[in-house]
Amino acid sequence: MADIELRNVTKTYPGTASPAVDDLSLAIERGLIVTLLGPSGCGKTTTLRLIAGFERPDAGSVLIGGAEVAGASVWVPPERRGVGMVFQEHALFPHLDVASNVGFNLPRSGRAERVAETLELVGLTGFDRRMPHELSGGQQQRVALARALARRPVVVLFDEPFASLDADLRIHMRSELRRILKAAGTTGVFVSHDQSDALAISDLIVVMRDGRIEQTGSPREIYQFPHTRFVADFVGRTNLFEGRIGRDGSSVETDFGSAPCRHTHDLPPGTPVVVSVRADSFELDAEGPIRGTVKETTYTGRAIDAVVEVTLPDGGKRDVMVHAHPEQVVVCGDTVRFRVLPDFVAVIDEQR
Repeated sequence: MADIELRNVTKTYPGTASPAVDDLSLAIERGLIVTLLGPSGCGKTTTLRLIAGFERPDAGSVLIGGAEVAGASVWVPPERRGVGMVFQEHALFPHLDVASNVGFNLPRSGRAERVAETLELVGLTGFDRRMPHELSGGQQQRVALARALARRPVVVLFDEPFASLDADLRIHMRSELRRILKAAGTTGVFVSHDQSDALAISDLIVVMRDGRIEQTGSPREIYQFPHTRFVADFVGRTNLFEGRIGRDGSSVETDFGSAPCRHTHDLPPGTPVVVSVRADSFELDAEGPIRGTVKETTYTGRAIDAVVEVTLPDGGKRDVMVHAHPEQVVVCGDTVRFRVLPDFVAVIDEQR
């Protein structure tokens, strides 16, 4: 059963020519962690606000837990939707301690027990008398989550929850929030423009562009098998080439040669396509069929990101992004050879 469903929802703000959300339909199953991912202005925050009840749709309907909460003749206010909200700034009451923040507006009967239970869930047992200013950024975020979970919501909504955290804490909190939501069995919907956050925390990613859904899928599906140029380029760095389906149907012919492809498709040989080849899919190999000159290198600790200028069969040149193992020596000006691995080669059919 879907915990959240949007049916043909449209929302246009006064004074704007284009809708912020345009005829959007989406169903989110119970217990899933979903990220609405896209650039600024794509409609992801408006979608979250429509679910929360902070905005009314101009058309379409919103359902939570199977009940309609917004539609042509239906309007349920935010406080009656069974929705919890965690904001980027946490929005804790600075004059109340942790227990009072978490228990705010809970029924008096059983309040202390529910607060203790929720603090244990988020790993903050013993912090009940601390004040917000005495907590780290990650602890404040967990208090905000505890406050949302204490009311046993159908779904918890997160608006860019990692944006204000430093890099190390950000990585830690992604895994913590995922653990907590799974332990609680609560559906979570995140808004993010950061593809690393989305890939790390989500069961399902909804990539949005211009108020519409560009692609929906698991993190692996979104990264490994993008359906459009936009998704391929927005979610991770990639190389895009014009090409055609090879005679065997399991390879694609491009300007720099034939590339193996495990991507499932039903396109006949010779069909013109766009080929997305992730930098991860190039492997340096002294016997590799592709040859080029290293123009730039960036050491990231996990890999060496190299820009390699490849000479094409027709004499033209093309820059290609390649990942090399961090122990390999890659120097600007070097001539290198590499080959294409099939795992992250995706066929994009722009005709469909």
